[in-house]
Amino acid sequence: MERHGKMDSARGASSCNPVSCRFALLAFLLFSISATAQSGAPPSASSRNTARLNGPSLQELFNAHQWQEIIRHARTDSHPSADVDFYYGSALAQLGKWDEARKVFQQGQQLDPRDERFPVELAGVAFKQKQYDEAVKNLHRALKLKPEDEYANDFLGTVYFLQGNLEASLKYWNRASKPRVAGIEYDPTPRLDATLLDHAFAFSRASTIQLSQLRETDDRLQSLGIFPDFSFDLSAWPDGNFDVAFHNRQKQGWKENKWIAAFMLLRGLPAQTIYPEAFNLKDEAFNFTSAYRWDAQKRRIQANLSGPLAKDPKHGFGLGVDLRDENWALLSSFTGPATSLGGLNLRREAVYGKYSALAGDRLHWSAEAELSHRDFRSEVPGPALTSSLLSKGFQLKEEIEAQSAIWQDPDRRMRLDVDANSQTGRLWSESGETFEKLQATARYQWLPQSTGEDYAVEERASAGKTFGNLPFDELWELGLGGDNDLWMRGHITTRDGRKGSAPLGRDYFLSNLEMDKTIYRWQMIRLIGSPFVDTGTIRDDVAGLGSHKWLTDVGASLKVKAFGFGVALSYGKDLRSGNNAIYVTLLR
Repeated sequence: MERHGKMDSARGASSCNPVSCRFALLAFLLFSISATAQSGAPPSASSRNTARLNGPSLQELFNAHQWQEIIRHARTDSHPSADVDFYYGSALAQLGKWDEARKVFQQGQQLDPRDERFPVELAGVAFKQKQYDEAVKNLHRALKLKPEDEYANDFLGTVYFLQGNLEASLKYWNRASKPRVAGIEYDPTPRLDATLLDHAFAFSRASTIQLSQLRETDDRLQSLGIFPDFSFDLSAWPDGNFDVAFHNRQKQGWKENKWIAAFMLLRGLPAQTIYPEAFNLKDEAFNFTSAYRWDAQKRRIQANLSGPLAKDPKHGFGLGVDLRDENWALLSSFTGPATSLGGLNLRREAVYGKYSALAGDRLHWSAEAELSHRDFRSEVPGPALTSSLLSKGFQLKEEIEAQSAIWQDPDRRMRLDVDANSQTGRLWSESGETFEKLQATARYQWLPQSTGEDYAVEERASAGKTFGNLPFDELWELGLGGDNDLWMRGHITTRDGRKGSAPLGRDYFLSNLEMDKTIYRWQMIRLIGSPFVDTGTIRDDVAGLGSHKWLTDVGASLKVKAFGFGVALSYGKDLRSGNNAIYVTLLR
């Protein structure tokens, strides 16, 4: 829900020492879960048969904490039952005999597989032995039998919390109407307008934070474009409430760190590019980004101003300009003998405006209008260049894009996002061409380990199709290069500095599969190794364009990520041609 006042920390009003309070509550929380999981709640007479003895019942002995008596009677009982095993295992657990208790609970589970008490008790034993993955498995089994069990949901949320999986923790805590927010802390306090910061959080203090609100808050903060790294954490208070801690690193440009700012400005020097940037102007998340490339073969100037509208991160704007002067040499390969398919000089000037919106925690959409002018010079005839592709003049294009997280499984740390994009353009030339470009992308992510990000698997599949007569610079391109985001890492888009050595066409399909393994980590710096497989094809009715066959590239990249920025050194091999590609690129 939206907050109507600035969130602050509840600590200032507390008379309890914050550190000692947190440790005390965490200890109490762990003790409560483990103790209850060991002993369990005794079954009611109306719902379960009470095991009877010659004398007091097992339930009566249980209530009196007569653990040794329960064990003695259970071991001499000639008619074992699920109830007897429940009390027997509980008594063993109370005495700290974990392995024996596990065996007895497993035996009881076999006698009555529909009894949800046994997986809960097995989870308690595993929890006490710090076998959290085993505890999670048993609690899931218990919730399949009784999904509304408040205790099992609370227990599972706590185990996920201790594993560092906050999303999964909230998923199950929410079923138990937890956790209630006492206050919100900032570490450090962002340099940001108070109203804008307040609107960036979808939850408020004195309320229960929902998983959907955490995800929506994450989206709003990302949309501001000033937090390259941030995370959330919960800290417990003795009254059962929690503080939400927002840990963040904020882009401040030259005000943050001159060395980092200089590095970010000059990070593109190997590609004859600099990136003048300014972030969080007026402390209102207005960001100016630009790039100036003086490469004689592909000059380019880009500039963009973006930010939230009316101090609301759910609505944003973007204004930009893009000027290009590029020499293209269309070749059949980026290395070795190659057939010339034509050449040209492209000059293109464009201005655009964009509106974006966040609709809840699952849907983002945007609308953009672009006015451009293109001119083709120094044309070298070839089979890839037709008269319709070389249409000159002004063009008006509108673009609509929608992104959605259609499936998220925080338990297994998986998610699937989809992106749909539609572009409609009209070129004012002699023939007045109109065209439509449709593109769809699906991105699957999986963190295989129960905690941390040392391993990550990602599959990205996209497809594009065009209709009508489109100009040359609107073609799709498969390859690795600074201006292209459809990566085939065994193909490079330039040769001798000129673009045009990667497959071009009207329709394409591309799949990128890679697995990241963190090799080294030091503070904010990560070194990552990533084997990959890229598969794709691109087609066009023009004989000199397209790939004509399916392409497969395999290889590996070495990535360095630091300060919200990344660079990758990749090696890819085209299995069809045998060509090898080594390339350094800025990470998208």
